[in-house]
Amino acid sequence: MSLLDIRVPAVLLRIDRNPFHHGTLGAVRSLGRAGVEVHVVADSAGSPVRSSRFVCQMHPPPAPGASPGDIAGTLRRVAARIARPAVLIPMDDASAVAVGRLGDELAPSFLLPQQPGALSERVADKAELVAVCAGADIPHPVTLIPESPAQAASAAWQLGLPVVAKWSRPWLVPAGTGLRSTVVVHSAQEARELFLRADEAGSRLLLQAFLPSGPDRDWFFHGYADRSGAVRGGGSGRKQRAWPRGAGLTAVGRWTPNPQVRALTERLTASLGYRGIFDLDFRRCGSTGRYHLLDFNPRPGAQFRLFADSAGLDVVRALHLDLTHRPLPDGAPRPGRTFVVENYAPLSALRPVLGGRELAWHAPDDPGPGRAMWGLWGLHVLRKVRERLGGTPPAMRTAEVRVVRQAGESHPNGPVEPAELTKLTELSDDEKASSC
Repeated sequence: MSLLDIRVPAVLLRIDRNPFHHGTLGAVRSLGRAGVEVHVVADSAGSPVRSSRFVCQMHPPPAPGASPGDIAGTLRRVAARIARPAVLIPMDDASAVAVGRLGDELAPSFLLPQQPGALSERVADKAELVAVCAGADIPHPVTLIPESPAQAASAAWQLGLPVVAKWSRPWLVPAGTGLRSTVVVHSAQEARELFLRADEAGSRLLLQAFLPSGPDRDWFFHGYADRSGAVRGGGSGRKQRAWPRGAGLTAVGRWTPNPQVRALTERLTASLGYRGIFDLDFRRCGSTGRYHLLDFNPRPGAQFRLFADSAGLDVVRALHLDLTHRPLPDGAPRPGRTFVVENYAPLSALRPVLGGRELAWHAPDDPGPGRAMWGLWGLHVLRKVRERLGGTPPAMRTAEVRVVRQAGESHPNGPVEPAELTKLTELSDDEKASSC
C-alpha cells in the first residue's frame, strides 16, 4: 500500500523549453512509482520524458514569456480535464514565480504550500537575494548593482577582475539573444557593454565578486519545508562534476553530510518563513572557508532524487504527503549515494561506486526515457556541431577542442570526461538555468 494518497494526482509545470530536463523525469518517476497519477505540463517535442511509463498525460505548456493570465488559463484547462484537486509542482523558476503570484486563483483546483505569494519571486531574484542573505546573516559574494555603464565599469574594477555578471531575473532573459543568465567578465569594457543590454535582458545587471571553484568547494542543499517549517526530504550534496566545468549543472553529485551547510539552510528558511521545495547552491571560499549562498531556487533541483532516503522519501514525495495531510516517514539518510547524468558524464555512469547510485535517465523499471535520450541527444549534438561550424558537415572540418575552466581552476574534479572535452555540445542557457 502506498504511503501517498493516490487519489490525489500531481501536475508538473515547466515553462522553459529544455527537452533534457532530467529533474522532470525524476519527479514523474518518484510519484508514479508510488501510484500517483502524474500529468506533465511541458514541451514534449524531442523530450525523453514523454517515453516514461509513469506519465499519465502530457499537456501543452504556456508559451515562453507568457503572462500570468495565460499561465493561469493553461492550468485551468488542465484542471478541468483532471476534474479533481491536484498537487501542483513548478519545475523551473519561471513556473515557481508564476504559481506564487497566482496562488489564490489556483487554490480551488490545486494544492500548494501556504506562504506569501511574493516569496518565491523574492528569493529567485538575484538582486533581492542579496538583501535576503544580509537579513539572515548568510554569507553571500559581495554584489554591486550599477545604475549606469560608467558605474558598471567602475564596479568591475572595484570588485577585482574577473567578476561574475548576472541578470537579476534570469527567467526573463529572452531566447535567441545570445545573452546568458550568468557570465564571467574579464574587463571593465565587457561590464559596460553588458549593462547596455539591460532592457533587452528584462532585468537589472548585477556584478558579483568571483569565488574560484576548486576541490570540495561546490555544494548544494535540497529540502522541503513542511507546514511547521521543518526541513524534510533532502540533504547536503557535493558537486563532483559540473557541465559546463566549474559553473554549470551537476553532472555527478554525491550525498555528503555537511553540518555547516545544513545550519545555514535551516536558518535561512526559518527566517523567511519559507514553505515548499527548495534547491540552494553554495560555494566555499578558498581563503576564508565560509560557505556563500549563490542561488536560491524555489523548486526542485534537477538532482533531487539523490536524496531519496531508506523510506523512499524525497522532496517531491514530501510535498505530496504534506499537502494531503499524510505523515512523512522517518527514513534513514543514505550518505555516499551518487547521482549521475549520463549524457554529461558517461564514464561516471559506468564506473562502479560505493554507497549506491541513481542515473538521471536509465532505470530498469522505466527503460523508455533512457533509450529515447541517447537517440535524441545524438541529434542534439549533431545540430550543435552544425551550428558551430556554420553548416559545414562535421566530417569536412576539424572541430576546435578546448577545455573551459574558470580562472584559477586546475582540474579539481579529476579526469576529464570525453563529453567534457569540447564546447560543441555546450548547453544552451535555458538548459543550464533549468537543470541546476
